[in-house]
Amino acid sequence: MASEAMILDVDGPDGLRPVRLSSPSRVLWPQAGLTKLDLARYLVEVAPAFLRANGGRPVSLQRFGGDVDGEYFFSKNPPKGAPDYVRSVTVVYPSGRSHPQLVLDEPASAVWAAQMNTVVFHPWASRADAPDLPDELRIDLDPQPGTTFPDVVAAAHELRAVLAEAGLTCFVKTSGNRGLHVFAPIEPVHEFLEVRRAVIAAARELERRMPDRVTTAWWKEERGARIFVDYNQANRDRTMAGAYSPRALPHASVSCPLTWDELTGVDPASFTITTVPERLRTIGDPWEDLHAEPGSIDVLRQWWDRDVEAGLGELPFPPDFPKMPGEPLRVQPSRARNRD
Repeated sequence: MASEAMILDVDGPDGLRPVRLSSPSRVLWPQAGLTKLDLARYLVEVAPAFLRANGGRPVSLQRFGGDVDGEYFFSKNPPKGAPDYVRSVTVVYPSGRSHPQLVLDEPASAVWAAQMNTVVFHPWASRADAPDLPDELRIDLDPQPGTTFPDVVAAAHELRAVLAEAGLTCFVKTSGNRGLHVFAPIEPVHEFLEVRRAVIAAARELERRMPDRVTTAWWKEERGARIFVDYNQANRDRTMAGAYSPRALPHASVSCPLTWDELTGVDPASFTITTVPERLRTIGDPWEDLHAEPGSIDVLRQWWDRDVEAGLGELPFPPDFPKMPGEPLRVQPSRARNRD
C-alpha cells in the first residue's frame, strides 16, 4: 500500500476543490483488485446522478477499517476535522434523542467520504430541510433462501401495479446484491410512522395477490421460499444503500437504478463501480426525473384503515425501536422461536 497522499481536484460550486486522498492504492475490494482511488474516481464520475439521489439528505456512512471483507462501523455525525463543505442537520432518532447527521451536497463531500474509508452510503428517505417528513416511499424486496432473482423481478412488477392502483408512480433499482428496491416519490407531508403504515398496506396487498411468492412475515422461520417485503426499511433512521452507492461485496457491485423495461433478464452483478459510469454516459440516469411528480399516500392510508377494521394492525418494529401502540409481541427475525 502506498503511503503517499494525493490531491484530487473535484468540481465545486465555485470551481475546483482539492480533496486529499491518503493511501490511494489501498485495496478495498481484494477480489476485484479495486482501490480507494478507484472508488474516489467512481464517485467523481457518477456525481450528478449520485447526488441527485443521495445529496441533501441525512446520510449514514458505512466505513471500513480495512478492505470490504473486514470490520466496519457507521458514521452518522460529522467526525472531527470534517471540511466546511460537509454539513450536518439535526435529526430525531426513534429514541427521541436528537443528534447531528451528515449531509452531502457536492462531489467533493462524496470524495471526502471515500477518503474516510466509506464504501456504502445510506441516505434517509427525507431531506435535510424536512427530516421528519419522508419524500420517498421505499420498499425493499428481500429474496429468501430458495428464491431466485427472477422471483424478485416478478414481485417488483406486481408491486408496481399495486402502487399504480394507489396512484403512485414507482422506480426500481438493484440492491447491489440479490434484491430490488422500489421507490415512489411522495409529497413530504406525513411523518415516518404514517409512511411506514402506507408501506405495510401496499405490502399486504401484494401478499394477497402473490401469497405463495411474497410474505410480510417478520420471523425468518415463517417466510419460507418467498420474497420478504421488508416494511421496516420505511422506519425513521432505517436506511438502505442509496442509488449508485457501491456495496461491500467482492465484485464491487453498485445499487443501480434501472428502467422497468430492462428489469426482466438483467444481471444485477453486472453493475459495478467499473461499469456504471459508462452506463450513465450511454443511457443516462433512469431516476433523473424521480421527483418530478410526487404522489400522495392517501389511498394507501385508506387501505391501512380498511385492514385495521378487518383486524389487521401493526406489524413488529425492529428490536431496538421503542414499542409502538398496537404493536404485536416484540420479535427478532433471526431468533429461532422456542417450541414446546
